[in-house]
Amino acid sequence: QVQLVESGGGLVPAGGSLRLSCAAPGRTFSSYAMGWFRQAPGKEREFVAAISWSGGSTYYADSVKGRFTIARDYAKNTVYLQMYSLKPEEKAVYYCAAEWPGSGSYYPEVGRWYDHWGQGTQVTVSS
Repeated sequence: QVQLVESGGGLVPAGGSLRLSCAAPGRTFSSYAMGWFRQAPGKEREFVAAISWSGGSTYYADSVKGRFTIARDYAKNTVYLQMYSLKPEEKAVYYCAAEWPGSGSYYPEVGRWYDHWGQGTQVTVSS
């Protein structure tokens, strides 16, 4: 089991920025594909961004393209989600997810494809 720990959430005004981090203490996840998802109160979990195990491919929900950036630092064993121009409707708990692609298919935007999840970090955007 891969333990994932998110951090970096908080309260920001509309238009503000945050950088979320996802670390796997004591474990190297360089061969894992990583994703960020979010869930707002009363809504279903939705895909935000993903990055392949190599870091060579990134994927974004249409709603965050141009404002969010996902990146991974192999030396720090950490994945980041840089968020700019945040909107009040993006208030949610943000979750980090990981999966080892192996030789199978890769579905970066599909939550159920990921087996490993963090506990989430709260992001609140005030209007």
